[in-house]
Amino acid sequence: MKKKTLLIAAAVFVVVMAVITIVNCTSGAGFSFVGSAWALLPPLVAIVLALITKEAYSSLFIGIFLGAYMISECSLFTTVDTFTTSGIITAIADTSGVLFFLVILGIIVALINKSGASRAFGNWAQRHIKTKAGALLATFVLGVLIFIDDYFNCLTVGSVMSPVTDSKKISRVKLAYIIDATAAPVCMIAPVSSWAAAVSSCVESEQYSGIELFVRAIPYNFYSILTFVFIITIVILGFDYGKMSGFEIKAEKNGDLSMLDVALNDEREELRLKEEGPANPAKGKIFDLVIPIVLLIVIAVCGLLRNGYQNIGNGAVEAAVDEQIVAADDLAAQQVIYDRAVAEASFVDAFSDTDATVGLPWGGIVALVIIIIYLVARRVVSFEDAMKCVPQGFIAMVPAITILVLATALKNMTGSLDASTFVQSIMANAKGLQWALPAIVFVIACVIAFATGTSWGTFGILIPIVSSVFPESSSLFFVGISACLAGAVCGDHCSPISDTTIMSSAGAHCDHISHVETQLPYALSVAAISFVCYLLAGLLDLAGVVFLSIPIGIVLTVGFLLIMKRVVKD
Repeated sequence: MKKKTLLIAAAVFVVVMAVITIVNCTSGAGFSFVGSAWALLPPLVAIVLALITKEAYSSLFIGIFLGAYMISECSLFTTVDTFTTSGIITAIADTSGVLFFLVILGIIVALINKSGASRAFGNWAQRHIKTKAGALLATFVLGVLIFIDDYFNCLTVGSVMSPVTDSKKISRVKLAYIIDATAAPVCMIAPVSSWAAAVSSCVESEQYSGIELFVRAIPYNFYSILTFVFIITIVILGFDYGKMSGFEIKAEKNGDLSMLDVALNDEREELRLKEEGPANPAKGKIFDLVIPIVLLIVIAVCGLLRNGYQNIGNGAVEAAVDEQIVAADDLAAQQVIYDRAVAEASFVDAFSDTDATVGLPWGGIVALVIIIIYLVARRVVSFEDAMKCVPQGFIAMVPAITILVLATALKNMTGSLDASTFVQSIMANAKGLQWALPAIVFVIACVIAFATGTSWGTFGILIPIVSSVFPESSSLFFVGISACLAGAVCGDHCSPISDTTIMSSAGAHCDHISHVETQLPYALSVAAISFVCYLLAGLLDLAGVVFLSIPIGIVLTVGFLLIMKRVVKD
């Protein structure tokens, strides 16, 4: 079966390469793949191959190569240069902060496990969380509470809740779904988050500030809100459908949680320790898990704010130098301008100007040092064991780091092919359908985010376009912005090359493609309901009762799951 799959993948690659070459050779002198529908081909091929082969690394590699081949106008020598420099090397540079933060989180998780705090929490949870539904709802609540950043959410929730869900025979792909379904959606409706800051920076409005527009758009972010309704309802009803049900049945009947080999070996070692008893009984308590996580959250927020204030101050200094208010070498005057700008900036301003790829690593390294000092002082780990956790944490994150770099390289290729120009042309042709436009925006955002694997890039492209389509005095203006944000989250949630999807797999320590295949029916179900809600919002706006679309969406979600439970039972 594997040989047949590889032959199919190879055939797809050869055919696509041939088509690209033929199109390039037979087209006129003015033809270019850049800015056309062809720009979406590389990520779509990568996604299709990933779903066919169940293997992410080679699929992403092929997608990057195809993008470089198109950018290089089918010159193989130039393709290799583009693949290496514009693709992989640039991707490593772009994600260096995130990669460093991933390693830090891996080290912290290893430290907590070494201290025995994870086992202590697992034992406590087994005594107090009695049911599978309770474990899933606890995972959901923790995912909602960690709303600062989706990267932080994915890895923290997975490491904390996996012992609890394992004890209740919940498959790791189900855990990955809960993580993925709370990470980006909660960040997209939390005014204090790295996502809110990113959205605010994309807004160009004469009447509203970026954060004000973000807040007013929250009630119409149907995908994020209905995803939460979907999770709570399906957990309470106690059933699954699609491929998820197969994994849950195996977990329930055979205890097969379908973890990665590394995690499975760790689980076997855990079982051995339970049977034989550890050589050195772990001293860790529950608060040895709670305190490091709280420290990490608090210091990460401080890191984000610190970076935001720095950016505000530096921006004021640069503006003053450009306008020749101060001389470039007058450091004292520049410091005065810097201090004044920082003092006048608000908390919201700082979050709007922060760079999560800088703030989170800063907070992570400070938190890591404090956590090591704390655990060593508590004598739950020795300094030598703490240092051994450094390479262990890095090794645990290697799969996520590899996929993240490849996925980012693929996004760079798509960006170089200027897919945004093609999207703008589609939007321009849809201006006449005002009442249906939110639903159209939602679908377009879903497709772009799915194909490119980035929600930030998607709303960065679409928000300026949507702002120009809807008049700011109309209530559909907020619905349109919400449709853009919701579609970006939905496509990001479904995409196998999304960084959030990748890190959800890493956090739950399950096979990445299995996670994508099992959560896709759930995500598409909510997406279909959200599409209907955006159509209704456009129609209800004509009657001035657009707010009714929210309760209607909730009723549709619950009703759909009640019908699905009956269908599955039959």
